[in-house]
Amino acid sequence: MYFLKFDWNPLTGIDIVGNFKLHFYSVMWIVAFMIGWYIMKRIFTKEKVSLEYLDPLFIYTVLATMIGARLGHVLFYQSELITQDFWSIFLPIRTNPTFEFTGFQGLASHGAAIGIIIGMYLYRRKYTYKSMLWILDRVVISVAAGAVFIRIGNFINSEIIGKVTDSNFGVRFIQDFYYKSQIVKLTGIKDVQKAYYAVTDNPQFQNLLDAVPYRHPAQLYESFCYIFVFLILWFVYSKTNLKDRTGFLFGLFLILLWTVRFFVEFVKEPQGDEYINWFGLNTGQWLSIPFIIIGLYFMFIYKPKKATK
Repeated sequence: MYFLKFDWNPLTGIDIVGNFKLHFYSVMWIVAFMIGWYIMKRIFTKEKVSLEYLDPLFIYTVLATMIGARLGHVLFYQSELITQDFWSIFLPIRTNPTFEFTGFQGLASHGAAIGIIIGMYLYRRKYTYKSMLWILDRVVISVAAGAVFIRIGNFINSEIIGKVTDSNFGVRFIQDFYYKSQIVKLTGIKDVQKAYYAVTDNPQFQNLLDAVPYRHPAQLYESFCYIFVFLILWFVYSKTNLKDRTGFLFGLFLILLWTVRFFVEFVKEPQGDEYINWFGLNTGQWLSIPFIIIGLYFMFIYKPKKATK
């Protein structure tokens, strides 16, 4: 069937001015944060928490997520940027080999998770209306919803691709297989986007298309699974009393999300250098295991301290 086997060669953004391009991946991040804000607003309203705390929470979450995700990617997968292209670590640009506005790229979910936890700790030090775990128990619902759109953005960007299927199932990621300079040279078409389109639209370049292997759409696997992670969390929060067990939702989130990530890693290509590769498990899987263990602790072992009179 066609939807099980297709070529992915989309427009990834809109050129605005000069080298500035509005990437749809960046738009997906904005959508994720906006939906997260809306979910937290509903939670605050339902639990009669003053909305004056919502916007600061949003700012802390955005900064913690972006900084944590970027630093996590650099430390876990692309440490060579520290010496080769230092400013690209903190800015949405590339300076090596040439200057280019890239938007948000190279973001690791493990780093984002650590960043959010640290961000909530700093937020709680300033705003003491609820405990840190109360905040985490509810923020993770928004995070799960946002993760759906982040992985869709990865798919649009043809990044975090899956392994070759060696079958009639899968997606051919044209723009991942051929570099921009390479596709221009191979097609003789100077306009990069037109050169990419020619691979799928012009029979003259059928040989270039045939060279691209079919791969697992790992981004869509994750996105689809995260829908259920969000629905489960929302059901537990809104339909059960388990939301009142401090740390339970946070632990459930860690177990669900990182279990999904652990298994999807089996069909994903490495995102960079595999610094950890023990017993047939890759870096992403080993980084997921501690989060799952922490989740088990908060779900089944953790008991909040009773307030002293």
